[in-house]
Amino acid sequence: MKYRIQLACFAVICLLINCTPKTEIQATEPAKETPKQVLIPAIQEAEIEDLLIESAGNEKRGLKEIGEFPIGGAVDIMKVLEDEKLRAITIRNFNSITSTNDMKMYSILPKKNQYTWAKIDSLVAFSKRNNQRLFGHTLLWHHGLPKWIEEEAATKGKAWTERFLQEYIYRVVSRYRGEIAAWDVVNEAFESGGGAYRETFWYKTLGKGYIAKAFHVAHRADPDADLFYNDFNIEQDTAKLHAVLQMVEELKAEGTPITGLGFQMHIRMDTSDEAIAYALQQAAKTGLKIHISELDIIFNKHNDSEGGGEQVIKVLSPTLLQAQADKYENLVKMYRKYIPKEQQYGITFWDFTDRDTWVRPFFKILDWPTIFNEQLERKPAYYGFVKGLAEEL
Repeated sequence: MKYRIQLACFAVICLLINCTPKTEIQATEPAKETPKQVLIPAIQEAEIEDLLIESAGNEKRGLKEIGEFPIGGAVDIMKVLEDEKLRAITIRNFNSITSTNDMKMYSILPKKNQYTWAKIDSLVAFSKRNNQRLFGHTLLWHHGLPKWIEEEAATKGKAWTERFLQEYIYRVVSRYRGEIAAWDVVNEAFESGGGAYRETFWYKTLGKGYIAKAFHVAHRADPDADLFYNDFNIEQDTAKLHAVLQMVEELKAEGTPITGLGFQMHIRMDTSDEAIAYALQQAAKTGLKIHISELDIIFNKHNDSEGGGEQVIKVLSPTLLQAQADKYENLVKMYRKYIPKEQQYGITFWDFTDRDTWVRPFFKILDWPTIFNEQLERKPAYYGFVKGLAEEL
């Protein structure tokens, strides 16, 4: 009965959205955002709040209470600590948090022998205080490599590089043993498209064996932590998907302690739902825990490279906002449908506000890919995500 009432509420909401006069945002004015009355008109918000209010005590619920699996947000801990509204969103909605950049190698070890722990320690304290799972991102990533390491390896060779890899991973993971629940051990080891290994510093110096070695060291450092491989485009590029899955099977056959697979899921509005469904079904067959690890849904086009955005959508309308909400809803339902419950590690949003999204500065476009707007107010996408969590399949 609860879900029938919720569906009735959403039917009224959708009708109201279609009747709302269009208010537009021009892409040439990044500081502006769709006015609140377009995103969530007062009567619309009053209806849908039923999904977000507990009957006992009339207290607001967040996404974490609605989902049957962990719901996460990627954060810059200093922004969260300094911004009261952002902090409230983070605490209310998420029972899992990931650091956007503070756990990457260039942040932890920017110079030789100068480990920097303060921000990670703050993340640990914040997650404990708010009963949130802390996810570690990431131990090895080609973009996260400080320049000094390449310079050192050029003179000291392969043996030094292998020793450094082991010492670094062990030191970081063991320091937070029992406090960080899981790690993206290796991030983006394959090219953006197709099935080829990315020829990174690690690959060129140590061969593809560096991947298995990283997992083994991380496991020794914290035997109870879940260990993930994480990548992008595997939800839509079948050649890349199957290459990653083949690597996973090889690692498992060799006894490598990999326990999870991360789909970054930086998707676009035109990403095929059929392709996503296929990828999730194939991933589930591995038996690994599946994490949608960096979710956002982009309106415009890009070629995956920095500065490679194409400003296709210049006017953002209520119709587009509702289409984005539908996309979020469908994605959640596919995750629930195709990933067995025991393998559902959760869904994590990457920069969950349009104000803070990585998409704008990286691709050099104006976009609105998240579930909160620039004023940190809930968008239709938020409610679409709620619907995806709440409705019976």
